[in-house]
Amino acid sequence: MAALVAPQKTSTDTKRAERVGRAEAAGAVTVPGRYNRPVEVTVPGTYAVGVVFGTAVVALVATAAMDPQTPAPAGLTSVAGVKVGHHTLAERPTGCTVILVEPAAVAAIDVRGAAPGTVETDLLRPDMLVGSVNAIFLSGGSAFGLDTRAGIMRYLEEQKIGFRYGGAYVPIVTGAIIFDLNVGGAPTVRPGPDCGYRAAAAASAGPVAEGSVGAGAGATVGKFGGAGRAMKGGVGSTALSSAGGLVVAALVVVNASGSVVDPRTGKPVAGVRTADGKALEDPFALVRRGAAPAGAGENTTIGVVATNARLTKAQASRVAAMAHDGLARAIVPSHTMSDGDALYALATGAVDAEVNRVGVLAAEAVTEAILRAVRAATGLPGFPAASDIR
Repeated sequence: MAALVAPQKTSTDTKRAERVGRAEAAGAVTVPGRYNRPVEVTVPGTYAVGVVFGTAVVALVATAAMDPQTPAPAGLTSVAGVKVGHHTLAERPTGCTVILVEPAAVAAIDVRGAAPGTVETDLLRPDMLVGSVNAIFLSGGSAFGLDTRAGIMRYLEEQKIGFRYGGAYVPIVTGAIIFDLNVGGAPTVRPGPDCGYRAAAAASAGPVAEGSVGAGAGATVGKFGGAGRAMKGGVGSTALSSAGGLVVAALVVVNASGSVVDPRTGKPVAGVRTADGKALEDPFALVRRGAAPAGAGENTTIGVVATNARLTKAQASRVAAMAHDGLARAIVPSHTMSDGDALYALATGAVDAEVNRVGVLAAEAVTEAILRAVRAATGLPGFPAASDIR
């Protein structure tokens, strides 16, 4: 994939530069280093891109010259048929985000954290009868936030959307929540049916608002270093377009115990701060020193990957699983006992695409959405944003 192998020198070290020069002469290029080191890959003509991670070599079978990855505008709504709406409560930093899809789309979920909060996810299993969903919601408020579903159901029924039975419509709505009751000093203020209704009514196919809005309003990151050293999280969204009209997009609410790291540089973007609060700790060093997430169930990164690819429920489930690679690249540590990390996959079925191709792009989109979430966030008292750390 061409965007993964853009030529770029990443070190001034003489020996490395000489080695890279020889590699480029042989048809190789150097891409930005992942996890603190450059990666050399060889692109022999059209495909077979070898990516080095540690001592393992992973082959991504792709046509480099014919399969460009380019950022698409609007974020998740770059996928035709998908709408996104936020509602942010005024009384406390919290809210909800609703993803509507019309017509209904194939959906799946993959949960990797040990403390999830979800509703209506059993029906997404490949062996279950229901084949598609009308909406997915992401909400603050911990388990109380699951009540937002009732408002979304009411809104969709009013629009005559859902499974028709007699004179009624039964919308298929699933969702997940984050724990943000520790932000803003008023834990009894949390999203409910009204929030869900307002977010659904506000949903549009326009550019997705990012940062401290909707479900990202009370999101925080870097809590495994202690609450006093955490930072502001948020919601982010991006999309990648590829050959054949394929679009893969992601929307992620980042409320992690871990720190957010840019995998291209290996450097933290937001997360555990130093003791004086003026800089960022290296999360890799913290982990090696024995730092471990605390506060069971008080963290969760949740999101939705959407694509216009034609997928079965089983294939969508695999895409959701592969998308977690992007989460693990960008959040250190992730998938812990203290996190409820969960990612949905939506497939609208407009174009044919190979599952591995969709999944690899999904992971890239998730990583980028996570980075966008913290970079767009606005700080709160006690939780500075990435833009506040100089």
